[in-house]
Amino acid sequence: MTAQPNATRQQWLAARLDLLEEEKELTRQSDALALKRQQLPRVRIEKDYRFDTEDGNVSLKDLFGGRSQLLVYHFMFGPDYTAGCPSCSSIADGFNGLFVHLENHDVAFTAVSRAPLTKLQAFKQRMGWSFPWASSFGSDFNGDFSVWFSAEEQHRGDVDYNYRREPPAPEPLAGKTVQEWQSPGSEGPVAQIAAMTGTDVATYTRDRPGVSAFELVDGAVYHSYSSYARGLDGLWGMYQWLDRAPKGRNETGIWWRHHDRYGKE
Repeated sequence: MTAQPNATRQQWLAARLDLLEEEKELTRQSDALALKRQQLPRVRIEKDYRFDTEDGNVSLKDLFGGRSQLLVYHFMFGPDYTAGCPSCSSIADGFNGLFVHLENHDVAFTAVSRAPLTKLQAFKQRMGWSFPWASSFGSDFNGDFSVWFSAEEQHRGDVDYNYRREPPAPEPLAGKTVQEWQSPGSEGPVAQIAAMTGTDVATYTRDRPGVSAFELVDGAVYHSYSSYARGLDGLWGMYQWLDRAPKGRNETGIWWRHHDRYGKE
């Protein structure tokens, strides 16, 4: 980050007007890109995916709740996690307050994770969230939508995430305990986040974040869009605010936590 120069109000206004033109162009580009998302071809869902919810075991079609569109946030919370991914949790803090607006605009919303429903419900209560959260435990859903990979796929290098093939995971990822990853000098950013979920790096990274969109047409469910990794950046609310703060993101590592853990570590 470069140091900001001091200026008079008139100098600031001139620089701000120049930046405004670039912001307007970016907005126009964003609008055009959104239209291209909507124009993507859609694929009919043939598999009968099942989910455990507060309303019982339901189908993908049931998740629409009578609406014609469905947005799914693929929340990183595997069966072996003791807590949800802190990054996904930060994103969830944002959509927890807005999903009701989507639901009143013909768009159903739910988070989906592989952990059993009881685990999701306990963490949801801890976080004070109210958004719908379905468990895909035992389903092919996460694997089919490229947000979960087996240990064998991870070691063989058969992981296709964000539409790219990843190299095999380095062997040291497997077998290290959370305590080893937390030991001084051995903690990298991913290991630090993994420790917050009660897992090691290999286990943590087998689940991935993403968002998928579906449409209900003549009683059939179609997949229209999925995005992953930095494609979720615009959904991560805190970053949209930080990008407008004087120092921007101003990051040197993993600084965020579950919102009930700040000041406790």
